[in-house]
Amino acid sequence: MNPATPTSANMPKVADHAICREAFAAWSEVYDHQPNPLLSLEERFLSELLPEVRGLDVVDIGCGTGRWLARLVARGPSSLTGIDSSPEMVERARRKLGASATILVGDATSLPLPSHSADLLLASFVSSYLDDLPQFAAEVRRIARNGAQIYLSDLHPATASACNWKRGFKIAGVEMEFATRQRSVNEVISCFEALGFEPVLRLEPPFEAPEQEIFQLAGKMPAFHAAAGRPAIYILQLKLEDRGTSTRRGATPQLSLAGARVAFGPNESAGAEIGITNGQISSIGSTSHRQTCTASAHTLNLDGYLLLPGLTNSHDHLEFGLFPNLGHGPYANFEQWANDIQQSESDVIRRHRSVPKDVRLWWGAIRNLLCGVTTVCHHNPLDPVLLDDGFPVRVLTEFGWAHSVAMDPDLRAKFQTTPKDLPFILHAGEGLDEKSANEIFELDRIHALDDRTVLVHGLGLTSDGISLLNRRGAALVWCPTSNQFLFGRTHRWESLGTANNLVLGSDSPLTAAGDLLDEICFAHSDTGVDADELYRLAITRPAVVFRFDDGRGAIRPGAAADLIAIRDTGASPAETLTRMSSNDVELVVVAGRVQLASQMLFERLPYELASGLQPLEVDGQLRWVRAPLGRLFGEATRVLGCNITLGRKKVRHVCTQWI
Repeated sequence: MNPATPTSANMPKVADHAICREAFAAWSEVYDHQPNPLLSLEERFLSELLPEVRGLDVVDIGCGTGRWLARLVARGPSSLTGIDSSPEMVERARRKLGASATILVGDATSLPLPSHSADLLLASFVSSYLDDLPQFAAEVRRIARNGAQIYLSDLHPATASACNWKRGFKIAGVEMEFATRQRSVNEVISCFEALGFEPVLRLEPPFEAPEQEIFQLAGKMPAFHAAAGRPAIYILQLKLEDRGTSTRRGATPQLSLAGARVAFGPNESAGAEIGITNGQISSIGSTSHRQTCTASAHTLNLDGYLLLPGLTNSHDHLEFGLFPNLGHGPYANFEQWANDIQQSESDVIRRHRSVPKDVRLWWGAIRNLLCGVTTVCHHNPLDPVLLDDGFPVRVLTEFGWAHSVAMDPDLRAKFQTTPKDLPFILHAGEGLDEKSANEIFELDRIHALDDRTVLVHGLGLTSDGISLLNRRGAALVWCPTSNQFLFGRTHRWESLGTANNLVLGSDSPLTAAGDLLDEICFAHSDTGVDADELYRLAITRPAVVFRFDDGRGAIRPGAAADLIAIRDTGASPAETLTRMSSNDVELVVVAGRVQLASQMLFERLPYELASGLQPLEVDGQLRWVRAPLGRLFGEATRVLGCNITLGRKKVRHVCTQWI
């Protein structure tokens, strides 16, 4: 029960049940080897949309040879079950997955599973093969637990009809066509809504470059051009609300972001409308069918913009946001730098520290906000101001930490007392000398190196050190321009790229060249890191390393509504990220609240969303930010004078009346 390559050729049609079974048996022999543009498109998007499955009971209906089950094994589900009507498909899935999944022969309209046994269900390219869709929906309803998520995908019926697509495959030179049922997407949704399911996502993406390559290799470019710009598939996410819950189904979103192209992965994007309720993404609707979010209380028109997940700055010291670069390297290790600036720059340090600490922390947060960072890993004690609901960015709060191997004699005790489910963060390997190179081995010796450990910098890591890092499952935060400033070099990507759990940080203006976007630009242009990897370093992987449990780093229903918007140039999300500077960031939403807007978008904001934003000039550009700028400028200028800079960017207080 999976898609065959779309084609408009006349093929023998498989309709008789016995013949259909024989056809699926034959198809199972080539299914895993024949390139398929429909599977390519679905896998690219759905792999980005699926939530965390750890601890869930997952059921794949129409599992075929187990392609989705094989992808989910490593993500730690409580159980994996696949069901398919073809014994031959099932046998191949069993050989592929072994004991990691239970694969059963069964019909989609009579599932061989007990009631209320599944937390997450997949039905990939199944619906159009079924004669009795209501019965299938009823079976899904029967086995789904309260709060279950259901993902349905299929060939897009409108495009299939317009382009005269057929469903089939080719074996031994013979092309076979399967009989299918054409149902509109609305029909499918209505069938499930009647049983209490709520649609929270509807995407209708077209074929793109990866699929074009498949068509080209198959010699079917006319079929690709015929479908150009049309939705090739649909992906639906349906939610079964908890029975008896006090939350009203279909609650009106408090904010709708309409008209933008939305990034779902480094190369996956589609026009969609985002509904936000109580700080979370509550719905995602295709712009071709604006049903999901149209009733929202406040709508922001983002036509011409690209919407990305908010960035995570995996290493900063926020209280140094107002500081300039300090030091006269290069140095052999960070201790030399620390000793140097304490002597040669003591007056500068003393003056900047006389600015109240809470004010300095705010400025550090604004530096991050301006470049689209919505979460910061602040490597210092948690000051109460960081926990205030009004603070402009999220700050990581659940973690253990030590300063460094060299400067923290209580490191081992701190590690041992950190809860097992939290990350433990420390500076290590920050230098080029032998001492720096050996620090990772010292951590291992004292049993402070495991899958919780997050090392910052690690410039001294040798190939043996990176190999040990990977074996222990530890993570590494890379701050390239800080390395360059302090030591005259940073990691070579040939070796650094072998680290399994790598993320990106900016460090503070004491040593960094600017902000996190400057780090991304430097890593791309000077170190050769490709765009897709940089997207993972700054957006998706921090959620794994720092164990976020709220969906940060992704745009999908149920995830935290941390989003940024920039002008859409048509480039992929990953390529766009490598070319961005803070000047390009025109909207930042944190937990569903607008925290920054350009003048253009400020003028589009409803009054209720704009209230509380204040004007700030940054290198000659106006940005509206949610911050107490009067006090922040008053305290900073009293000590530092009128030339206030954040990461080499000059900021100026703008009189509201002047606007």
